[in-house]
Amino acid sequence: MLFGIGYDIHRLVENRKLILGGVSFDYHLGLLGHSDADVVIHAICDALLGAAALGDIGEHFPDTDEKWKDVSSSVILLKVVDLLKEGNFKINNIDVIILAQKPKIGLRKQEMRQYIAQLLHLNTNRVNIKATTMEGVDAIGRGEAIAAQAIAGLHENT
Repeated sequence: MLFGIGYDIHRLVENRKLILGGVSFDYHLGLLGHSDADVVIHAICDALLGAAALGDIGEHFPDTDEKWKDVSSSVILLKVVDLLKEGNFKINNIDVIILAQKPKIGLRKQEMRQYIAQLLHLNTNRVNIKATTMEGVDAIGRGEAIAAQAIAGLHENT
């Protein structure tokens, strides 16, 4: 089994939609980024790329390329899955923790799990989503940003 770790953080701003784990939140702020800035999906992408030793999301989908401007992060994740297939890798599992003071994530975790599992053609029991606040500490704790960390396990098809 091969493992990779991913991390992403984006600033919360006005006039942006908040999307986490492919799920749209009714919140007055959204994440600022070149794509839709879905930190959950971005962390998953980096974890998968890391497990396969394929670099990172910035190498494959640079924010200097207009092709990725305002694109859904789910599209990026599907491109990562294509890279994994080319390398003869199969996803075993994904575990994510979302770091956010607000909005409350708990009620939407199952929805995110189901969305990600469906997107990746995994059983829902192979995708885990956790959330925590930062207890008022740092930019996340002040409600200025949201971050996510992910770990992914891959099998190498032989």
